[in-house]
Amino acid sequence: MGSQIEASDVFQIAMRIEENGASFYRYAVQVAKEEKAKEMFKWLAGAEDEHRALFKEMLSRIETQAPPESYPGEYGTYLHNYADNNLIFKKEVMDAEMAKITSTLSAIEFAINREVDSILYYHEIKGFIAKNQHESIDRIINEERKHFNVLSKMKEEYS
Repeated sequence: MGSQIEASDVFQIAMRIEENGASFYRYAVQVAKEEKAKEMFKWLAGAEDEHRALFKEMLSRIETQAPPESYPGEYGTYLHNYADNNLIFKKEVMDAEMAKITSTLSAIEFAINREVDSILYYHEIKGFIAKNQHESIDRIINEERKHFNVLSKMKEEYS
């Protein structure tokens, strides 16, 4: 892929970020002891699933041209690994952080940091995509901000 990234890459990476986010929130449901927190984490997981679906729909509307592959699925595997190991949910960081998540509060703090990272990433990707897609990205950014606000209020409650 070199140093260039295509709009399709941006959406595939964003989909992976949202998948990872939903997985984390489902894990947080298991960690949380309080029913209110469990419900909030379930809601956040569903919202991340919705974001993934929106990115998938956006991806379907753009022309894609995957690079040549050495074997079928090579490029998709690369994108998943890139998202997992270099972006919002970098594997080593996530593993280390997940080991520390033993309470509702620690899950909230982890989630707040990931939401901020997501917001920053989505701001950056706007530079790689057509302007007619910016409104959809802005909607996602606003949703992530709402998640940040909800989590911040939860943090105050559980601190």
